[in-house]
Amino acid sequence: MTAWKEMLGTLWRGPAARPVLPPDDDAARAFAVRLEAASQRQLGRSLAIRAVNAGGCNGCELELRMLAGAVYDLERFGLRFVASPRHADVLLVTGPVTRTMHGALVRTWQAMPEPKWVVAVGDCGIDGGVFKGSYAVSGGVDAAVPVDLVIRGCPPTPVQMLDGLRTLVEGNAK
Repeated sequence: MTAWKEMLGTLWRGPAARPVLPPDDDAARAFAVRLEAASQRQLGRSLAIRAVNAGGCNGCELELRMLAGAVYDLERFGLRFVASPRHADVLLVTGPVTRTMHGALVRTWQAMPEPKWVVAVGDCGIDGGVFKGSYAVSGGVDAAVPVDLVIRGCPPTPVQMLDGLRTLVEGNAK
């Protein structure tokens, strides 16, 4: 009966969610200019990202998809997701590297043109996270390919990922 009381109380009071703060357009524009300038300096073009789930729980992927959505709109910062590693500058890997994904991840990395960077996203991508020690897991991303940047969190927020990519492009990684 207490669950019913709680549900009715929530209906009466309204949702407990916090309101979304309005975006700071000036800060977003300044960030986009800085990121685009760094990308042009490093590559001569916009940054292309190939995301690979190496065997995780999809928590990080949900946050990655938020980056491409209407709220964060990754492309306004001159960043975009690509389907082929041959078009990518950054390999963004989420989840622990499972034994079945190890070879595929190495081949994806080998298919990328130089210069290329690898970002291990989330605690699982860094060292295996909650899956560490499992018979099915090789370890973190560095068990398969060299890692240039780690973004901590379980899962990291879209803002953390965006800040990590900015750090990478501006040359302050590791």
